[in-house]
Amino acid sequence: MAAAAVRYLRSVGAATCAEPVEALPRPELRAVREDERAPFDTARFRDVLGHFASGVTVVTAPGVTQEVPDAFDADVKAPLSPAPAGFACQSFSSLSLEPPLVAFMVARTSGSWPRIARAGVFCVNVLAAGQEALCRAFAVSGADKFAGVDWTPAPVTGAPVLAGVAAWVDCEVHAVHTGGDHLVVVGRVKDLGTAPEPLPPLLFHRGRFGGLA
Repeated sequence: MAAAAVRYLRSVGAATCAEPVEALPRPELRAVREDERAPFDTARFRDVLGHFASGVTVVTAPGVTQEVPDAFDADVKAPLSPAPAGFACQSFSSLSLEPPLVAFMVARTSGSWPRIARAGVFCVNVLAAGQEALCRAFAVSGADKFAGVDWTPAPVTGAPVLAGVAAWVDCEVHAVHTGGDHLVVVGRVKDLGTAPEPLPPLLFHRGRFGGLA
């Protein structure tokens, strides 16, 4: 169908090559206005959505020491640093098989996201049962989250693969979308793997960590 469309456009003299166009202005990032508040409070929202059990991940990115063009968020301001970045993330999911895409959500106020955006790559570490302390360490803001943490660089991006995780997914940033007070980050999978022996996952449900029984 695509080939037929190209042939038709050529027959009527239409251009079939992409012409340079001026970029559209970036959309304003916002949460909600006062006149569009939800008909329930945030506590109820958290409580009800907390009934959805999920796995737990840590999203990491390598340090960046050289200026690189940021194609995903021109307003991202993050200092150059050789230290890796990371944060605990519950909202991770697979998205597409062809091409292989995954997605995670991150708060617009996250201090780690600008550093991940600057790197342009990330690794999703799927935590295993018994790694609650690791999750809590990466959920703290402003701390040296990698202090005492063993990790190795992912094969393609160099993002940290944390020791003892059940699985890891090495990605480059594919797209970023606005989602209220969060951003929806889509990653294109470049490599992935699991622990040498299958490990049960760490689960999170109604504010508590758990596992399979």
